[in-house]
Amino acid sequence: MPRIALVTCRPGPEVSVDRDLPLLIVALAAGGAEAVAVEWDDPAVDWAGFDLAVIRSTWDYSWRAAEFVAWAQACGKATRLANPADVVRWNTDKRYLGELAAAGVPTVPTRYTAPGEPADLPDDHEYVVKPTSGAGARYAARYLPEERETAVRHLARLHEEGLTAMVQPFVRSIDTAGERALQFFGGRLLHASRKGAVLAPGTPYDERKVAHPGLEVWEPTDAELAVAERALAAVPDAPDLLYARVDLVDGEDGEPRVMELELVEPNLFLSLHTGSVARVAEAMVAAGNAGKAPAL
Repeated sequence: MPRIALVTCRPGPEVSVDRDLPLLIVALAAGGAEAVAVEWDDPAVDWAGFDLAVIRSTWDYSWRAAEFVAWAQACGKATRLANPADVVRWNTDKRYLGELAAAGVPTVPTRYTAPGEPADLPDDHEYVVKPTSGAGARYAARYLPEERETAVRHLARLHEEGLTAMVQPFVRSIDTAGERALQFFGGRLLHASRKGAVLAPGTPYDERKVAHPGLEVWEPTDAELAVAERALAAVPDAPDLLYARVDLVDGEDGEPRVMELELVEPNLFLSLHTGSVARVAEAMVAAGNAGKAPAL
């Protein structure tokens, strides 16, 4: 019987409740595994005591990114970690979007402003400012050109906290067509979802947002699936990924583009896609058995 850690974080005012964890623990037990929800930064945890550690809802990692990457590296040496530590390190910094674009993957155009660099903001279209290490739209906001002074203060706050900012054009189709999330597990498409716009005009960057408004089941198009698969194929030096989520929006040409590639702790929305729970558990058990030390 494989012993599997479902890695989460400590509860807190800025942390959402992981509705998937109870479903997974029950399904894994039914599938022949012992599953335990474990906080990633709990010093008492013996990670070597697990056959597999699956990062699920470490939703505080983005404001402790360096500490989290160090934990992933240590955990990956003690047991099998999914996704692997090198993937976690690469994916915690959204500058990966530049690498995907260089590899020919259609992405939302993005430029970066590190601490100490001057503000480089558009003056002819609406845009979004957010940190390269972030989740749930934390420290993200959209601006019109005439709101430059507010956007500059936003940049200054990010830089004060040692964060690199990313600036993207606001993709207008989000307000009508929303974002689509294609989720993969065990190397195959698991299911897809669609949600509405997260960033409303005038919402302050430091106000908490609803991360997945209007979430609904979605049937991905062939074009969406093709772009998602291209993005996953472009992950550098990646071994097989246990899980992945590719967030897509429609560009000005109506074609899908990658908004984000979530390989660290993506919400799988299993409470919406309950039919996927058994498949996820089956893939986890298989991965746990593969990582299990042979009996003496």
